[in-house]
Amino acid sequence: QVQLVESGGGLVQPGGSLRLSCAASGFTFSRYAMSWYRQAPGKERELVARITNGLSTDFADSVKGRFAISRDNTKNTVFLQMNSLKPEDTAVYYCSTWISRARSWGQGTQVTVSS
Repeated sequence: QVQLVESGGGLVQPGGSLRLSCAASGFTFSRYAMSWYRQAPGKERELVARITNGLSTDFADSVKGRFAISRDNTKNTVFLQMNSLKPEDTAVYYCSTWISRARSWGQGTQVTVSS
């Protein structure tokens, strides 16, 4: 059974940084691409960043140059380093992967950027 557990969210001032983690279990982590999505109040869930099993990365235009995604296959964990945070980055952030023709989601972690 696929399990994804996010952590690391919180309240941060504009310009600050946070590092999100997602611990995965129930599948062979190293074989699969991993993604971070976010959903702000009243908005649709959007893809933020993705890392393949070959370590290729993609980012939403809104976070390019500010966010970085990485993975540690020895710990079955994917990370999202968020720098230069803006109020518009406020959202619930979700870890996700596509396995067996279905997308699995974590429970999400709240990130709030506010002074």
